[in-house]
Amino acid sequence: MENQSAQPRARRKHRSLAQELVAELSQQIRDGVIKRGDKLPTESAIMQAQGVSRTVVREAISRLQASGLVETRHGIGTFVLDTPSTTGLRIDPATIGTLRDLLAILELRISLEVESAGLAAQRRSPEQLAAMRAFLDQLNQSAAHSSDAVASDFQFHLQIAEATGNRYFTDIMSHLGTTLIPRSRVNSARLAHDDQQHYQARLGREHEQIYEAIARQDPESARAAMRLHLTNSRERLRQAHEEAEASKVG
Repeated sequence: MENQSAQPRARRKHRSLAQELVAELSQQIRDGVIKRGDKLPTESAIMQAQGVSRTVVREAISRLQASGLVETRHGIGTFVLDTPSTTGLRIDPATIGTLRDLLAILELRISLEVESAGLAAQRRSPEQLAAMRAFLDQLNQSAAHSSDAVASDFQFHLQIAEATGNRYFTDIMSHLGTTLIPRSRVNSARLAHDDQQHYQARLGREHEQIYEAIARQDPESARAAMRLHLTNSRERLRQAHEEAEASKVG
């Protein structure tokens, strides 16, 4: 009976160590320590460097293969793929062309970022809060719809994702990138100057409400503020599109 109970514990330990090794190798690939196209170190070299068994190394490499980061060429070795496998999350900016597409992306952001804001309020560090403040200040100093404003806007949202402590929030937000933030795709020249000023003021208030809720570590208020902000963004996008279409007809 002792041997039977020990086996599941051993398997759980192997899975945990394999996951840690996957995270370590993935980080080395992202950081360029192991470059795309490079051959991974041998199983023996990884075992020695990481202090793990051959079973753990093989399970970790199997997981990296499943995620599309590496491929094993029999008799040669395991290589980092030049481009990640297309089986993972892929949203090509070139395919985001219609209002329906942009609104769909905003729906995705709402589902993702509302919870991100709540977790950030619970987990953020003083340094992360200071970074949010810095990006908000940069945003407030930038001209409306300039490239600097779009970048600062995105970095503010990305910093919130970072503050969750969950790298998957950050990974998805990084993948979306500034090219998929609908605000950067709206042609502000078609909006009246007064409307643009009103837009910027309202946007600023919404960002401040999100920041203040995270600063006081109030997760429910942070979720509510983020939901309001992105829901309003969705409506502003729809309105800008309608005004642009009306100007074509006129």
